[in-house]
Amino acid sequence: MEKGDGPALQLLLCLAWLAATLPILAAALPIPAAAGGRLLHSLLSAFSSRGKTVRPSSSSSSSSSKAKFTVPQKYFLHFYVVGVAVTTSLLLAICFYAYMKMTPLLPEPSSYSTIASHLIGSNSFSFGSVLSRTMEHKYRVWRTVFVLLLMEIQVLRRLYETENVFHYSPSARMHIVGYLTGLFYYTAAPLSLASSCLPEAIDFIRGQIVEFIVKGRARMPDLVIDSPSLLKPLLKLGWCQWIGAIVFIWGSLHQIRCHAILGSLRENKDSDEYVIPCGDWFSRVSCPHYLAELVIYLGMLIASGGSDISVWFLFIFVITNLSFAAVQTHRWYLQKFEDYPRSRYAIIPFVL
Repeated sequence: MEKGDGPALQLLLCLAWLAATLPILAAALPIPAAAGGRLLHSLLSAFSSRGKTVRPSSSSSSSSSKAKFTVPQKYFLHFYVVGVAVTTSLLLAICFYAYMKMTPLLPEPSSYSTIASHLIGSNSFSFGSVLSRTMEHKYRVWRTVFVLLLMEIQVLRRLYETENVFHYSPSARMHIVGYLTGLFYYTAAPLSLASSCLPEAIDFIRGQIVEFIVKGRARMPDLVIDSPSLLKPLLKLGWCQWIGAIVFIWGSLHQIRCHAILGSLRENKDSDEYVIPCGDWFSRVSCPHYLAELVIYLGMLIASGGSDISVWFLFIFVITNLSFAAVQTHRWYLQKFEDYPRSRYAIIPFVL
């Protein structure tokens, strides 16, 4: 990747998120049936359906029709395997680049006298401007490492929950379009979080590989990882990162609790019976695990500093996609259970 590939990568990711978001927004709008509104909504509902909302009926013909273009819902595991692979690769690459080129984050006290000597007899404003840009660049790279660490925690936890918390029914299915969307999401989401400095990190690693090939192992310096030097930059990041981390942890704790509640509803793994979930945020909304997901990605957005447009487009897609899915699930609950609490909202209390 060349130096100018950063904006190009971000633009490509923004276009991809926009292409994924616009059909969902269009399906949610009250478009007249004559203009294709009902057809669009039906298609999006079918594509996003999974689990209980796509369960085949007792009729063999209806069951065969609904099973077309679907895969087992347990394939959710694939999303998180991809997410872990992509996020881990990006985290290692950018962390290596940050450690080798962006350390220390702040000038050591012993270097202040050297900086002062440079300012004497020189254009102090110009020098200060260069120093400020350098510091800003270092912060941006280490901030990306921090956000990718949050994403790594998220995908690793979801991988664990998929294997050990959820008990998917053998008949639970999801549409192939939803499956492909999930694979796209867990590839594009980490890329969006890393896009601001990924090209320069790849350039640096490529240069290291070329140098290794030309010089050989014997002439390359030993790589020594100094733990304090690796941790200090992360501990010296700004208040945005720590507020974002607190919001991320808050959302994660609630999602862990809500997933545990959902997982406990079907102790018999072969049963298709559903009951009304209760506890935690279920007292307010039908899909509190989706609400917690919004909070988690809001935390990542705050931790990113809000300066990367691709992260904003990612967050807009998360809101749009989960809101649409939550409304479908809420309607299913209302149709399935006559005594379902009418006071519950779909995903956001007092809003939706």
